[in-house]
Amino acid sequence: MADQGARGFDRIPAVTGSAGSAARAGAGAPRRSELLAALSLAIDLGLGQPMEHMMRATLLGLRIAEQLGVDKPARERIYHANLLAWIGCHADSFELAALFDDDIAFRSDYYLIDAQGLPMLSLMLRHTGSQHAGGRRVLERARFALGAKTAVRDLIASHCTSAGQLAARVGLDGDLPSILAHTFERWDGLGLPAGKSGTQIPLEMRIAQLADAAEVFLRSGGIDAAVAMVAARRGTQFDPEIADLFCARAPELSRGLMLGDPWPAVLASAPADEPLDAAGLDSVLEAMGDFADLKSPWTTGHSRAVATLAAAAAGRLGLDPVETVVLRRSGWVHDLGRMGVSNAVWDKPGPLSAVELEHLAMYPFLTERILARVPGMRRVAEVAGAHRERLDGSGYPQGRTGSELDPTQRLLAAAEAHQTYLEPRPHREALGPRAAGERLRSEAAAGRLDASAVDAVLAAAGTPLAHRRRSAGPAGLTGREIEVLRLLCRGMDNRRIAAALVIAPKTARNHVEHIYLKIGASNRVSATLFALEHGLWDRGHGTAPR
Repeated sequence: MADQGARGFDRIPAVTGSAGSAARAGAGAPRRSELLAALSLAIDLGLGQPMEHMMRATLLGLRIAEQLGVDKPARERIYHANLLAWIGCHADSFELAALFDDDIAFRSDYYLIDAQGLPMLSLMLRHTGSQHAGGRRVLERARFALGAKTAVRDLIASHCTSAGQLAARVGLDGDLPSILAHTFERWDGLGLPAGKSGTQIPLEMRIAQLADAAEVFLRSGGIDAAVAMVAARRGTQFDPEIADLFCARAPELSRGLMLGDPWPAVLASAPADEPLDAAGLDSVLEAMGDFADLKSPWTTGHSRAVATLAAAAAGRLGLDPVETVVLRRSGWVHDLGRMGVSNAVWDKPGPLSAVELEHLAMYPFLTERILARVPGMRRVAEVAGAHRERLDGSGYPQGRTGSELDPTQRLLAAAEAHQTYLEPRPHREALGPRAAGERLRSEAAAGRLDASAVDAVLAAAGTPLAHRRRSAGPAGLTGREIEVLRLLCRGMDNRRIAAALVIAPKTARNHVEHIYLKIGASNRVSATLFALEHGLWDRGHGTAPR
């Protein structure tokens, strides 16, 4: 961890050992419900809550639904609305951190208030400019206060749109996107983005809102604290009928909720589903990787590229077919643990402090812990969680050495390292193919990366991709609009897009508006998902998106 320039992105390892058999790959194919439960653990991290928060909120929501006599189809929607209510939270982390410095800390504190009026304004101002001192902090807060309402409305609208798209990508009920669009609406009509009120808000979301907040207070303060919070927000944030039910029956509704592992109960309560076939599993895992990458414009498309490169390199090394599948899947999901690290770290252009480095070094461990909960994903978890380890013990999170790393882990480490070198980061520009190759070879020469894995990765990286750019863009996008779209996906605003392309800001704004209209997008995340799905994403070279 001594190399600050690496930012945790430019270090990687590998090892010797048995390649692992089909038996090691896991105990049967996972079900969609198991993968979504695992995804909820990553969502918890982005909320600043301990893992299993959303699981317990889901169980609480189902208990409330039972007391209300809700029918089975609605209970199934309540299950997913509770488990994944915040599925879009990481997709707006870049924008949230730009406003409030630390996206995770802001979301954590958000639970503690009735988010409207002075309490909400106070929360926002407290987090605005918190990394600055004196006059600079005052200036940042004054600037934010002038446009606070518009900024927050835009952010929430983006969040809700993203949540619906992400829910659709993992194959959830077609009604769920419209339910998730009400995440920030309030019973009293003072919520966002549409100011819906009362029963205009779907019952599924009204239950999810209360269960989500109540779990935090039950865990931190017990039944009395949860009842007091719900009673205080009755008729403002929460549906009065649901609030009264909770307050009257809190001991019964929360019995055993905070004890033991909620995983078995959550899966037992899941809508019936069969184990996924190979194509279905790959589709969900690829979507999960895309979600993780959307946390920052710096990493958009990273996991897809790593998976493709690693699988191509596996063929050159003669890795067996079972392990090649494991490798590709590990490439897609190796960065899930990124959700547990604030964008204040990921997007920081300067050197990281010792504390920030410690936080960053934990994310592969979090990835492995999340994936290991799914029995059929345990081998993938082992490989994904080791992608930052190094043969000489200099990697992280566990400082493993060569004897502890098998060929599949070594190959993913080399592929992830090479892909990272090719991509820009806040603290450095991207390396060109030649420089990236030289750096990868130097890592092997220093004993940090496996030499044979490095050779296979570089050979695979030198193979032209079969699908190159089409002459005509999808959705009628022009060549210039595709250029603008790529810069937009990197988090650039109209002014920076204009500077990069040497055009007027007004022209850049017009291009962005036309792009959104043509592809049916309304925000950066929607545009990014479109670019990924249509093969338009190209990291290229570049520096900061801000």
